[in-house]
Amino acid sequence: MFWLMGETGFLVFACVSCQCIHRDVKPENILITKHHVIKLCDFGFARILTGPCDYYTDYVATRWYRAPELLVGDTQYGPPVDVWAVGCVFAELLSGLPLWPGKSDMDQLYLIRRTLGDLIPRHQQVFSNNQFFSGVSVPEPQEMEPLEQKYPNVSPQALSLMKGCLKMDPSERLSCEQLLRHPYFDSLREKNQTTSRDQDRTNKRTRPQRKHLPPGVRTTAHPLLCILCSSDPLLCILCPI
Repeated sequence: MFWLMGETGFLVFACVSCQCIHRDVKPENILITKHHVIKLCDFGFARILTGPCDYYTDYVATRWYRAPELLVGDTQYGPPVDVWAVGCVFAELLSGLPLWPGKSDMDQLYLIRRTLGDLIPRHQQVFSNNQFFSGVSVPEPQEMEPLEQKYPNVSPQALSLMKGCLKMDPSERLSCEQLLRHPYFDSLREKNQTTSRDQDRTNKRTRPQRKHLPPGVRTTAHPLLCILCSSDPLLCILCPI
């Protein structure tokens, strides 16, 4: 669980670092190779970010993992839509069931409202101006079912991570960098650091004498570097920044 969520978050972070939003993060688009490498696939909805005031189509992402700003028809959004989807995937990994399996966009908004409360004012305004929702409103929930109630048996760290991803206001959601720093991943970070130290000791004992190489030539078998800490990505999945 730690490993899958960590690498998924890392892949979304990599997209954002390249000024790209995936816009369709969901379980079906997260692949695991036979070597246990996580890959994010299907970039058909992906888009290069061109500026904070630019407009993008709202008809993206699979409904169950679609952020409120997409559901109401907002065309000004960014990386937080992928963070929301990561939170939905995380909840599904914890329970084995989709967090909000809405049957329509309106039903999806209702299920989200039942858990997280009302839309923020901007999204309420976008909803009111959207011709698709003309003459209708999101039903008032009879009773609330917050995340604590939906997931009573998860750890406080897991619940905190989920809540950080699933904020109604996009500006309040965890950034990808904050997601990777979250205490939920502390035990995995410690494990990776221990593995790295053990491998360093083994390499020092078994490393053959190297011939002189020209400046800039690397001898590592893995030339790619972790974009967070410039270490071998096989040793560092969730490094401390």
